[in-house]
Amino acid sequence: MKSLRTETGDGVRSIILCRPKEYNTITPQLRDELAQAIDEADADGEVRVILLRAEGPAFCAGYGLDWSTAAQAQGEGAVGRVWDSVADLEVMSTFVSTYMKLWYAKKPTIAAVQGWCIGGGTDMVLCADLIMAAENAVFGYPPARVWGTPTTAMWVYRMGLERAKRYLLTGDEIPAKKAAEIGLILEAVPEGELAERAFALAKRIAQVPTNQLIMLKLLINQTVENMGFASSRMLGTLFDGIARHTQEGLDFVRRAQEGGFRQAVRERDDPFGDYGSRKKG
Repeated sequence: MKSLRTETGDGVRSIILCRPKEYNTITPQLRDELAQAIDEADADGEVRVILLRAEGPAFCAGYGLDWSTAAQAQGEGAVGRVWDSVADLEVMSTFVSTYMKLWYAKKPTIAAVQGWCIGGGTDMVLCADLIMAAENAVFGYPPARVWGTPTTAMWVYRMGLERAKRYLLTGDEIPAKKAAEIGLILEAVPEGELAERAFALAKRIAQVPTNQLIMLKLLINQTVENMGFASSRMLGTLFDGIARHTQEGLDFVRRAQEGGFRQAVRERDDPFGDYGSRKKG
């Protein structure tokens, strides 16, 4: 595995994203390796809790826009073909299915987040059962401004209608302390204590018998399932494809091809003055 590594101790399987220079952005390789790592942890009788964390300054800065915008541009250049919404849904569903393994794993899953956790990074991390973040963490879905919708649709289930609308209708960033205050995550802790505090929580949970953990997780998660989670997720994944193929979405890809994806993102976020467009000083 090149995108992540694993460690096991005290009944806890740690899955560690390990591409810090790339801010652990999502790629097809990360998708496949993460799916394998979660499945292996869930099947291991010595593991009671799965802990997802990351190396470097960011937990996950979303999809790798270099390959994803290039892939869309290449697909649109195919002779005799227009955008195929069903094919798009099938491809995106492979990513969503991986994130959902955190939700559907029999054993409890915890995510420890530092730095950026935005865009597709939130699609992933919000599927964990519990989220602990360093105080320097920042959450948000800037593609809500153009070129995407949350595929796993977890926002409303974690925060409620008003707050989900507040942050998705603007794409605004959410600092860790605010994220804890509004219920998006469990708690924000000092940056230097994140790894220790997250592992301590995982170890504490791991003292409970595995069968108890499985029953309790299933019982709690079933409430969300009964609220129509599957249909919301399907709609979110479908709308994500549509959002990437609106005129504004196509313009975003074209701008990324012309000036680079960093410039395209900067132009998207400059009017809001947040994320990478925040003024220094």
